[in-house]
Amino acid sequence: MLRVPRLGLTVPVAQGVDKRTVLDKGYAGHYPGTAQPGAAGNFALAGHRNTHGEPFRYINRLRVGDELLVDVRGRRYTYVVGKVLDETTERDTGVIAPVPHSTVRPGAGYTEAGSYITLTTCTPEYTSKYRLVVWGTLRS
Repeated sequence: MLRVPRLGLTVPVAQGVDKRTVLDKGYAGHYPGTAQPGAAGNFALAGHRNTHGEPFRYINRLRVGDELLVDVRGRRYTYVVGKVLDETTERDTGVIAPVPHSTVRPGAGYTEAGSYITLTTCTPEYTSKYRLVVWGTLRS
């Protein structure tokens, strides 16, 4: 379960990012091959912004310092938003790399290993032309 206090958001997390079986059902989807919550690497999630429950509708309102809470099997992982990439291409796969960074926007992202969370969604609203990315680091 992903909880975002600033947005009053609570959304279930499902494995995978398939539109039909995960995203279109209103879940946040866990990108295959990315880290598990609390682990080293990047716990990367995708979610719709304008349709199918639109769980990431307002992630553009997140700011550095906001908490992202992930609850898994009775354990809570607290991440803190560290960076926001307002726009990148859908092909910018670096944003979900173990050390998340943009391959399109030099200097955007992180350069050192750690435990990260990434939220991705389409932008601008009502289109899927670009991606909005929110990155955070594990606090506890």
